[in-house]
Amino acid sequence: MYHVAVIRRLYVNNYRCLQNFDLPVAGMPSALLIGKNGAGKTTVGSALEILQKIARGTNRVGELVKPKDFTRGITDVPMRFEVEVELKKEIYGYALALELPEKFKELRVLEEKLTVDGKAVYTREIAQVHLAKWDQEKTAEFVIDWHLVALPIIQLAPPNDPISVFKQWLAQMLILRPIPSLIHGESDEGTLQPNRTVTDLGAWFTGLLASAPYAYAAVDEYLKQVMPDLKDIRNPLIGAESRSMVIQFANEQGSFANPFDDLSDGEKCFVICALVLAANSSYGPLVCFWDEPDNYLSLNEVGQFVVALRRGFQSGGQFIATSHNPEAIRRFSEENTLALFRNSHLEPTVVRSLKELQVNGDLADLLATGDLWS
Repeated sequence: MYHVAVIRRLYVNNYRCLQNFDLPVAGMPSALLIGKNGAGKTTVGSALEILQKIARGTNRVGELVKPKDFTRGITDVPMRFEVEVELKKEIYGYALALELPEKFKELRVLEEKLTVDGKAVYTREIAQVHLAKWDQEKTAEFVIDWHLVALPIIQLAPPNDPISVFKQWLAQMLILRPIPSLIHGESDEGTLQPNRTVTDLGAWFTGLLASAPYAYAAVDEYLKQVMPDLKDIRNPLIGAESRSMVIQFANEQGSFANPFDDLSDGEKCFVICALVLAANSSYGPLVCFWDEPDNYLSLNEVGQFVVALRRGFQSGGQFIATSHNPEAIRRFSEENTLALFRNSHLEPTVVRSLKELQVNGDLADLLATGDLWS
């Protein structure tokens, strides 16, 4: 069993439809977000993606959020993102508050802070950063541009310092909403940080195997469960540094090599699932937020797909999904299903657990009839 790494708390305020929004996922290896279209499910993923982008090096505030992202144009209240994570048996807390002063066209940092077990690693107010004493590091104060986030910039000396540990984990968080028709198997280099639409799947496969060659066994094992005639996956060089994935199928009638691009949309999602599971077990534990993972799958494939993802994160990491699909919803329980409500576009998103709602009857049927929201 590997170390647990889960989000204990995600708090967002004054960002799109999320006002004073607290996502209660503490202690949940997997969780499902349900709600009508427009309820805010995808926006939760967008908030996580902002934090992910910061850890991946995007430090210009204007490249993360725009003035239009304030809830209903309310600019006199800061936009705030807070995340609390259990990581390597310690509790990391990161908070970022952004403001738009009068006559400013771009948001700036109002406050920023990173803590470990309640102890400040650094704090920041507008341009002034205070680096607290950590191990052999001395306290320090310095000024940075108020339009830049400090987390990607600050470096401490030890390789296992808390800033590096937190940034690496946050950068490798998976925020997924795949568009299979745009996904190809080519790559010029490897990555362990796929983009949201997974259009760099080939680079992710290359990077995964370069980082952990044994991960191929996990990818192969899962794919042979859902595609029994699969023989192997190849990623041969097609140029000096370029590769292109090829899927080899075989049965008693023979064999043939299928370019990755020729797979169906659903089969490409199988490959994504296999990479998610292998990544979590090889260089995780990770948090994976997958917006509607059941898209592109047939009804008889959804249940097994969701169960495989839930099981893959049971011993470490965290899987958070959104869905409207009854087959996916039935694979979660009332303990880890959260309903997002929003009665109109003028109201903020409200989140309730099914335990709070005291749901009676089959949840999927209640969703189909609309009775859950009435």
